[in-house]
Amino acid sequence: MKIAIIGQQDFGKAVLEAFLSRGDEAAAVFCAPEKEGARADALRAAAQQRGLRVHQFKSLRDPEAAQAMKEATADIGVMAFVTQFAPQEFVGIPKHGTIQYHPSLLPKYRGPSSINWPIIKGDTETGLTIFRPTDGLDEGAVVLQKRTPIGPDDTLGSVYFDRLFPMGVQAMLEAADLVVSGRHTETAQDESRASYEGWCRAAEAKIDWAKPVDQVYNLIRGCNPAPGAWTTCNGKRLQIFDARKVIFRRFADVPGKIGEVTGVTAQGVQVMAQGGLIEVLKAKLEDGKKANASDVAQAAGIQQGTLLGS
Repeated sequence: MKIAIIGQQDFGKAVLEAFLSRGDEAAAVFCAPEKEGARADALRAAAQQRGLRVHQFKSLRDPEAAQAMKEATADIGVMAFVTQFAPQEFVGIPKHGTIQYHPSLLPKYRGPSSINWPIIKGDTETGLTIFRPTDGLDEGAVVLQKRTPIGPDDTLGSVYFDRLFPMGVQAMLEAADLVVSGRHTETAQDESRASYEGWCRAAEAKIDWAKPVDQVYNLIRGCNPAPGAWTTCNGKRLQIFDARKVIFRRFADVPGKIGEVTGVTAQGVQVMAQGGLIEVLKAKLEDGKKANASDVAQAAGIQQGTLLGS
């Protein structure tokens, strides 16, 4: 088939390569312009290396973007990690319209950080959706969905890189085949089940050690590796990445107060939360590098009795 791909970065590159590797034709590639000083977009670089025509419009509302899509005469548009708004007069141009990837089970977790939030909120399942883009945010009819469990120790990194990324690439191929062959169905999203979550950024990633240890642990793993859950130590930001939790079964087991470092070992740094301990294994002080938590503790002067987040 003849595709027009709209996307960015490594996921966009992987989707492009998957179509090309099976013999499909990329009639046009659209990706957002890089910010000044940023590294080359992976999709743009891969497309240009193959001699493909790449368009980088500041806005896909630009009449020139629609004209470029018309000139591509694509069978289908494929949106793979798109941060630009794509209007209907643009996505409706390909012969069979356009499909879009979203890494959640729509209509749940519409929005830009849809992989972080299911983990942060303690969900045991997530997935991906291939849908028809509309002018609403992640509101179009569903073409295809795939599910994957969230294990108790999964992180943002393991859920995305191990599952939602490779599953998403294959799902885009499958959905495109269904649509172009006319074998697909389109199911309207149930608005009564819809939820929206905004960006998961630094403000949302701040740790409150007074929260139940399960919630603290979910926040840490839902922000690992990005944006990185954080607390403060001696006035500096301390990001926490790999960690594990220990639940207290008896009140007598509680070794310290909320936010207190109760132990520093060769394996990590133990911090009190409500009802349990977080053992920090990998961390990063704001002016340092990610490293084993015991090494970060030594460099930062963290020891038993140090209070975090105060």
